[in-house]
Amino acid sequence: MITVLLFAYLQEAVGKERIEFSVESITAKELKKVLEKEYNIDLRHVMVAVNEEYVSENEFIHAGDTVALIPPVSGG
Repeated sequence: MITVLLFAYLQEAVGKERIEFSVESITAKELKKVLEKEYNIDLRHVMVAVNEEYVSENEFIHAGDTVALIPPVSGG
């Protein structure tokens, strides 16, 4: 099981703070595609962190990992 944590507008768009996925292994890019299709959200500019470390889209995520989807931050 992979736990996906959502922040900012992603929480509002999905209606949850976290999502659980029953997969053994998936790349960050594949996970983003699944979420985009299932929840109709745009994740092109969203950073991915696995177990509190930023990763590239080619990084594999494994069962037991916690993934954070971090949208761009704007300052002001």
